[in-house]
Amino acid sequence: MISIDVALGTRAYEVRAGSGLLGDLAAQCGARLRKRVVPIVTDANVHAAWGAVVAASLAAAGHEAAWRILPPGEGAKSWAELAATVDWLLGLEVERGDHILALGGGVIGDLTGFAASVLKRGCHFIQLPTSLLAQVDSSVGGKTAINTPAGKNLVGAFHQPALVLADLDTLATLPPRELAAGYAEVVKYGLLGDAAFFAWCEGNAAAVLAGDAAAQQHAVAVSVAAKARIVAEDEFETGGARALLNLGHTFGHALEAATGFGARLLHGEGVALGMVLAARFSAARGLMPGAEAEQIAAHIAGLGLPAQLSDLGLNVSGDALAAHMLHDKKVDAGRVAFVLMRGIGEAFLTRDVALPEVSAFLSAELMR
Repeated sequence: MISIDVALGTRAYEVRAGSGLLGDLAAQCGARLRKRVVPIVTDANVHAAWGAVVAASLAAAGHEAAWRILPPGEGAKSWAELAATVDWLLGLEVERGDHILALGGGVIGDLTGFAASVLKRGCHFIQLPTSLLAQVDSSVGGKTAINTPAGKNLVGAFHQPALVLADLDTLATLPPRELAAGYAEVVKYGLLGDAAFFAWCEGNAAAVLAGDAAAQQHAVAVSVAAKARIVAEDEFETGGARALLNLGHTFGHALEAATGFGARLLHGEGVALGMVLAARFSAARGLMPGAEAEQIAAHIAGLGLPAQLSDLGLNVSGDALAAHMLHDKKVDAGRVAFVLMRGIGEAFLTRDVALPEVSAFLSAELMR
């Protein structure tokens, strides 16, 4: 097991990653589990794969699992499911000192964390991420949210978990598409600030996706350590450092909105293509060599992830895609924030981008 500290003063916590953590759940959580009944939010797929393991670990320590099982997918990040989850927690008489467990991917972690942030003005929660995307990104850093018709993650709160337990064994139960989508958030850390890690990814991505335990642990460890450093520097995304974690997301969220936030384009797939678009847009502006942008595209495409906007078959215009970006939560005074690149491992934030320029670029990519 590896352990990484997220240094946030009184809100500091530990991220543990290794095999067998869910089977040892009660011991890992320790005194945080104060009562016999332990509330756990999950989805149907994760419950089928890991529910019995979690329940057995808790029962062996004298606890009883209380389950809220949601449908899989982004649809669970809604006002209706948030309200129902909060009502369920109130029915269990959860107190502010209790810990709610979030067992699942990014959707479950986001929804549960947001529910914990508003329940009785703030309750504790523990992240038990079961997807690669959640283990390397969404479970760390305290961003919680739901989606609305206006856009993705527009209603939420910063609410740090008390502990993150990333059981690497859960990656073996992921569908290949989900695992590949999660890998996009791994390679992102190389692209935004660590060229050496991107080079490692080029040589080891296939092993990560094939289930190589050592490669997966290294990918998770490097990614979590990178995010922990950035979050400790800029917890509430006010100084610019944390904004770099949005590499690919402004383009990606627009694509998710255009495809209805559904199974047609998974979040990680949107990020993957978004990073390719960010690189190509950077190259088009003369910020980075075109060869490096195409190197990124080739790496993404080689793993079966979307790397060509025209391949999505969208019946939209560049103007329509760019318009989605105006609903991004980081828009300030009407200016959209973009994370662009000067090269692999050299990302930066800028608001010096006019949407008509983005529209023209996307129109060209739709025809590419």
